[in-house]
Order: sequence, then structure tokens, then C-alpha cells
Amino acid sequence: MIPDSTLRAALAPTVVLRAAINLGNPILARATADGAAGVSVDLARELARRLGVDLSLVVVDTAAKSVDAVVADAADVGFFAIDPARGADIAFTAPYVLIEGSYLVRDGSPIRTNDDVDRDGHRVVVGKGSAYDLYLTRNLRHAEIVRAPSSPAVVPTFLDGDADVAAGVRQQLEADARTRPGLRLLDGRFMVIRQAMGVPKRRGEAAAAFLADFVEAMKADGFVAAALARHGIEGASVAPAG
Repeated sequence: MIPDSTLRAALAPTVVLRAAINLGNPILARATADGAAGVSVDLARELARRLGVDLSLVVVDTAAKSVDAVVADAADVGFFAIDPARGADIAFTAPYVLIEGSYLVRDGSPIRTNDDVDRDGHRVVVGKGSAYDLYLTRNLRHAEIVRAPSSPAVVPTFLDGDADVAAGVRQQLEADARTRPGLRLLDGRFMVIRQAMGVPKRRGEAAAAFLADFVEAMKADGFVAAALARHGIEGASVAPAG
């Protein structure tokens, strides 16, 4: 699809593409001296190039703030884990990256498997408003959820309190465990995050369709795979064709 003036106005009404970038997920973006870098930034830059407009990054530190920015029209597009709770106002593309969600416990914990987590009396720390928060809120029936201010704050919150489990991006938890003795990850994963792009639904079906086609093209021509490799990302995979 070749963007025309109507499509540009729908996706970038300020004549600048404003992309919400969440630094709370190290798989997708990280802070730099210039603002941010990562797979999501690369995709935002390429989308702006194809639209023929400049790019402005709306950098936030949590997934919830990224969602809020797009819903409130403070950003035109964003990068989110697909979740039905976010689907009321945002039109998602198919996923471009798949990310594992895992559990972290203390070495002496009796919790050995993912199935052991959802038990009466267990407390699970998760980043407030993250995809893990939304998923576990729907699926945990016995354990209590403790919400940290952001995903990077999950392990510090876990260690500072009396919680039993930390939940989040496997790579983030692995990095935290390497620098803090006495922690171990449970084998396997409790969920797979389907990371997608999104645009406010009120921008119209044509804008949503263009963004969906863009993501499929970025997967098909190797752009996403090259971005993951360029930024040294391990443990995330390019999503299959949508």
C-alpha cells in the first residue's frame, strides 16, 4: 500500500509521526544519550520514512504509559503486547516478535515449577500495567499479585519485600539473577508475549490496514530479524506471518 495524503493525515496528523517507545521492555528498546534505541525505534524510523514524515519518539518507562499515550492521542503509534484489555481503543497488527514470560524465585523457595506458583499464600510481583500483569490478573486464581511501579522494578520490589515470585521478561529476569546471588529462574515459560504495533482505532480502518501491512513486510523482508541481531537481542524470535 502506497500512502497518500489521507493516509498520512490519519497516521501522522501533526505531520510528524509520534511513536510511543517503552523503555520498560529491554527486548524492544533501551535508553541512550540520544533518547532511545532498539527494535521498536528501528521500526518507527522505517515507518516514518515510508510515510515521508519526520519521527518524534514519545519515550516512556512502562507499557501502561505507552498505551495511555496512544489512547490519549499523545502518540500516533505504539509497540505493545497484544492483550484484549488494550483492544477496546487500539487496533493491533499481527505480532512482529514473540517474547517469553518467566518466573523467578529465591534459591531456597519450595516452588519448583510454573504450576506451583498459583497457590494460596503465594505473592507474585509483576510490573503494573504490563502484559504480564494483565495476563496474570486473568489467570491466577489463588496467588496474590503485587504490582511494582514498572517492569525493571520487579526484581528490586521482589527482593525488598516478602513476595514469593517475580514475573516478567525472561531476559530481564536472567540479567537480574546474574547480578544478584541466590535467585533462580523456573524452567519453561508461563506465557508468550505477542509484541505488535498499534494505532488508535479512531484513526480508521485504512490506517490500521496500512500498519498491519507494514509489519508483515518488515517480517517478510528480514528487517525485524536484522534489527534483533543488530541490537544483540537473544531469546526473542520473529513472529510468523500474520
